[in-house]
Amino acid sequence: MAVRTGIVKAALAIMAVCLAGYIVVPPLYWHLKEGIAAVSRSSSKNCQPCDCDCDFQPLLSISRELNNASFPDCAKRDPEVNEDTQKNFAELLTEELKTREAETLENQRRADMALLEAKKMTSQYQKEADKCNSGMETCEEAREKAEAALLDQKQLTAMWELRARQKGWSDSQSQTLR
Repeated sequence: MAVRTGIVKAALAIMAVCLAGYIVVPPLYWHLKEGIAAVSRSSSKNCQPCDCDCDFQPLLSISRELNNASFPDCAKRDPEVNEDTQKNFAELLTEELKTREAETLENQRRADMALLEAKKMTSQYQKEADKCNSGMETCEEAREKAEAALLDQKQLTAMWELRARQKGWSDSQSQTLR
């Protein structure tokens, strides 16, 4: 019985660890991934080239001729477009976080339900184990009583056999009577 109880406890412990890992690991993974991405973004200060249809050579020559510095800026990023892109990116990230939060809450709810079910099963198994232990105790008591009654009967038989032998009875007489 103690072995079964130990197995049930070990199974429940493994299930609890798996559920905790299922709930905790994905958020940790995303936090670490975002942290690494932030570090790599901050360490690389080089801007990515923009997709302009400009040809640098004519612009540079025209800018020298006109003495206007606005033409070479074609290849630079437009701050307004950059802000809009960042806002859209931020909105997408916000939506993604809300979606992940909803998924996490749903996973948490499922894990809580599974844990509750496991607790119910554990309680049921404990009740069955208690019934079994009670039955074993009853059987053990009955066995002890039967052993005591058998011992008493053997003593009584030995006493009667002794009296019979004292009165002249022998084993050979009992075999002829059978």
